[in-house]
Amino acid sequence: MNYCSSLLVAVGLVSVMGAAAADKPGYTDTPRITGQQWRVHDADRPQPRIVTPGAAFSHGAPAPSDAVVLFDGKDLSKWTKGGGPAPWIVKDGYMQVLEKSGSIETKEQFGSFQLHIEFATPNPPEGTSQERGNSGVFLHGIYELQVLDCYQNPTYADGTVGALYGQWPPLANAAKPSGQWQSYDIIFEAPKVEGGKVIEPAYVTVILNGVVTQHRKALLGPVRHREVAAYDANTPTRGPIGLQDHGNPMRFRNIWLRPLGEYDKQ
Repeated sequence: MNYCSSLLVAVGLVSVMGAAAADKPGYTDTPRITGQQWRVHDADRPQPRIVTPGAAFSHGAPAPSDAVVLFDGKDLSKWTKGGGPAPWIVKDGYMQVLEKSGSIETKEQFGSFQLHIEFATPNPPEGTSQERGNSGVFLHGIYELQVLDCYQNPTYADGTVGALYGQWPPLANAAKPSGQWQSYDIIFEAPKVEGGKVIEPAYVTVILNGVVTQHRKALLGPVRHREVAAYDANTPTRGPIGLQDHGNPMRFRNIWLRPLGEYDKQ
């Protein structure tokens, strides 16, 4: 299993709250995030305000003519688990996580891109906080955009749907009710690396159900649970798109990507 796949599985297996606050989800014993006053997964960090998505916002629209279609509802031929076949199931135009099947990622790698993906959490919902409808979209296989059922389900702020996990809470909680299709539109700017060092971080803009949740936020490094993220000498400038198995039967559909910037010139 390669590094990206190992990271997806490792993060996906985390299910205990550790030293959680007694009356609210989160932690009180984790280190402070670089450049912020808050701890990683801080129980006291203010919750994102709740915003109801516009009723007319649509999903399931066809991909643009120049898009790389990563999942068209028919098969998982563009996805893999550790170099082998992707073990999730496909039916009725969507893919679904099989219990304990593991996380998957695209066979192809990308630099900077525009990504569209739609997801649905289980209905009826089960569990609370991080145990309800948990998954993640992994950019370059190492940066996590949180997927979680956050409709009337509070959790720690930097683990809310629309969050850059463990780094930046969303500007708003625009979650739809359990079982409804929701959409992410993501602009990812790959980090710039020279001489093995990151000279400019990756930036991410995220729109959840038509509501901006991240506005060109600088990523601090690859995702980590209960630890401060930081770049290292092995930071890639290209990578796959990953989908996390966190033990919930999540559904995904209509996944497409448009390469941007320097990638177009290669």
